[in-house]
Amino acid sequence: MSFSTESLSVVVIGLGQMGGNMALTLKAAGFAVTGSDVFEQARSRLAAKGLAVVAPDALPASDVYLLSLPTSAHVREVIEQSPGLLTLAPKGSVIVDTSTSDPAVTRELAEKVTAAGLLWLDAPVSGGPKGAASGKLGMLLGGDETTIARVLPMLEAMSAKRTHVGGPGSGHVVKLANNYLCAAHLLTTAEAVAMAAKAGVAPAACLAGLNSGSGRSAVSEVNFPEWVLSERFDSGFTTGLMRKDLRLARDAAEQLGLPLPLLQAVVDAWHANPEQPTDSDDFNHITTPILARGSQTEVNQ
Repeated sequence: MSFSTESLSVVVIGLGQMGGNMALTLKAAGFAVTGSDVFEQARSRLAAKGLAVVAPDALPASDVYLLSLPTSAHVREVIEQSPGLLTLAPKGSVIVDTSTSDPAVTRELAEKVTAAGLLWLDAPVSGGPKGAASGKLGMLLGGDETTIARVLPMLEAMSAKRTHVGGPGSGHVVKLANNYLCAAHLLTTAEAVAMAAKAGVAPAACLAGLNSGSGRSAVSEVNFPEWVLSERFDSGFTTGLMRKDLRLARDAAEQLGLPLPLLQAVVDAWHANPEQPTDSDDFNHITTPILARGSQTEVNQ
């Protein structure tokens, strides 16, 4: 049976742009939310916005522990070591990992979580900080249907679309597949736009044509107008994170004994020049050197 909004308590661990906004969204929706982060600055920033915050060594008992962390190593540390949810979390509580994690590590941790009398759900998200702040995220769910039902009010408050793709780890598998395609589409769309620009077609006109045909993608429909052609480059997702996700996708394929030469080519392209873009740059900046190959005058139209 699902919890109601009023009865479901949530601890959000990781108060970066994504976790912080998810915590505020859940609080605004009426959930009892406590935030925690290893960085005092992050805790102070969210406390100033009205969120109850605690240090990692002072986590309260909760129905749900929602993780928004950079890597699987961080997720493992929170679950196994500090603060150690395996022993700290009350029996029957749910651990929800919204990070983009290594599926092999996820499945290992899910087994340990279940053995400890807890419930597991991997729920990687898309939509960026804006989606987290508006409750319009997309979520890929890996876990049991009964676990999803138990936290469904929380998921509904956070997301506009939820897709259950299988058991524990499945959400992270599909998230890596998704990010691989996004990374590839940024490269291929940039090359297509650069080719058109060199031939005298303005990028906006080229994109309009692509988006009316079978070559369209979320990258051509959203990323290019929103962040690339506008030169805003403020999506909230860094190049370093995309490079990490691509390495995870490559490693997953290798562990499966599955040769994927196009995936390897995309990984190589994203790692070809660590300075252009840098890891801290917005991930859409991967298009900049490609677009520069077209006429500069044309590309800037």
